[in-house]
Amino acid sequence: MENNKITPPKKNVKHWAKIKGENSWTMFKVISEFVEGFETMNNIDPCISIFGSARTKPDHPYYLLAVEIAKKLTEEGYGVITGGGPGIMEAGNKGASENNGLSVGLNIDLPFEQSHNIYINPDKNLNYRYFFVRKVMFVKYAQAFVVLPGGFGTLDELFEVLTLIQTKKITRVPVILVGSSFWKGMKEWIKNVMLEEAHNISPEDMNLLPITDDPAEIVSIINKFYSNDNTLTPNYEL
Repeated sequence: MENNKITPPKKNVKHWAKIKGENSWTMFKVISEFVEGFETMNNIDPCISIFGSARTKPDHPYYLLAVEIAKKLTEEGYGVITGGGPGIMEAGNKGASENNGLSVGLNIDLPFEQSHNIYINPDKNLNYRYFFVRKVMFVKYAQAFVVLPGGFGTLDELFEVLTLIQTKKITRVPVILVGSSFWKGMKEWIKNVMLEEAHNISPEDMNLLPITDDPAEIVSIINKFYSNDNTLTPNYEL
């Protein structure tokens, strides 16, 4: 009896478009951004990263709050690191600059929204093409993160930091949410759904997200953290 073999239909295999030399040159561009960033940032004093929306206007209460927070941080001897652009980033740099503090800007090349603000120390104004290189600089050299209301970019930065802390890829540092009316619903969803319903995080993870609207409390949280045998050192082992 003859065996009739069924030939499976040919798959429509997908192929990458050929871009000659692109991968090699990309590697060198990435390395150059890391080298420039490390050479500059290795020489700065301890800083606090301030995240928030690029779209926040100078007369908005959150902008004014960010200016005040940055001033209080510099009074305590910390520098301020922001994304270098407008909105909350500008406010953070403005508060640091007006108080004669260290004001660092880590800019990203974007087709809209982003251009560096005037309150960054000229020798601390760095430009990046790649988001992931910029994020390393934010995380490695920050002793705490102050997160004001923002959009997708702010949430991306926030949850990246929380993931690195949760997985112990970096040592724990304070992460403080500013703007209770903005963040309250998110934190309730994390507790009610992620923790209690889906069990996707641990109860102690909820302690990573204090919320406050008080600049003095922000400074108190950071100072208390570093008074408990936590040293001021660069983070993020690469």
